[in-house]
Amino acid sequence: MLAEFNNLTETEAELVLKAPVLVCILIAGADGTIDKKEIKEAIAQTQKRSKATLAPYLKEVSQDFEDKLKVLLQSYPYESTQRNPILIEELGRLNSLWKKMDNVFSIQFYNMLRELAGKIAASSGGLWGMKSVDTEEAKLLNLTMIRDPSAN
Repeated sequence: MLAEFNNLTETEAELVLKAPVLVCILIAGADGTIDKKEIKEAIAQTQKRSKATLAPYLKEVSQDFEDKLKVLLQSYPYESTQRNPILIEELGRLNSLWKKMDNVFSIQFYNMLRELAGKIAASSGGLWGMKSVDTEEAKLLNLTMIRDPSAN
């Protein structure tokens, strides 16, 4: 288990570990279709380990990302209109964990999720797939259900 999870229950740690997958499902599936470009972008983003604080976390999350996504996706309703409220509620539970985790980790984790959402949204769609954000994705892009831990 990662040191950042020492103060978390098993359920809370699981939520933090699956948060990038939840963001991927939420943003990529906002238009009703999760395409390969969006999945590849999510995998690429989680494999980047530029922030030393997040490196061990991202290493854990990026392992078998696509398999985790496929398994997790099956546990939610197929229709995005039914799935998205559940994902939004689940991601919103991260807010209660900020004070239980290291502040630097929390802030970098939050920023990584926001960046991930933006990269996934821009990875597909538009004219010949040229970095355009779909209307439904744009509504969810800022991940407003998750509060910025640096504002606490």
